[in-house]
Amino acid sequence: MDYLHQLQWPAMIVTVVAAWLIASQAKRKRKIGFWCFLLSNGIWVVWGWHDRAYALVVLQIALAILNIRGAYKNEPESSVKSEA
Repeated sequence: MDYLHQLQWPAMIVTVVAAWLIASQAKRKRKIGFWCFLLSNGIWVVWGWHDRAYALVVLQIALAILNIRGAYKNEPESSVKSEA
């Protein structure tokens, strides 16, 4: 059995859980959601590379960058520089 091929299922589950958490109004849950998204991005990259789905790999890298930006913007205004 090809175990790397099966990574798509945990990646999908973590992605759905992350989306659920990101939609929360609680800051702590949103923060956990961003970390879950980053975890799912990593799992998708491993799976995509293994399956030669290079467009998916590039997409996940782009989404990881956006998730890092989102996690940064989730911080309180006092520690985040305001954008002009």
